[in-house]
Amino acid sequence: MKIRHLLHLARQRLRRGPKDAGMTTAEYAVGTLAACALAAVLLAVVTSDTVKEMITTVITSALSVSL
Repeated sequence: MKIRHLLHLARQRLRRGPKDAGMTTAEYAVGTLAACALAAVLLAVVTSDTVKEMITTVITSALSVSL
């Protein structure tokens, strides 16, 4: 009898799902802000002269290889 009751309670909890099932508006705002900040940093890095030179060197080396 006690086992049936425990199984019933477990099934009820599984049906309800977690109490915190998703992100709230504030969490979405913080996540969006973090994604934008990361994009800005990546843009600054990729458009820097050093990275442009490195990419150009890699591409030039790859194109100059004879097979």
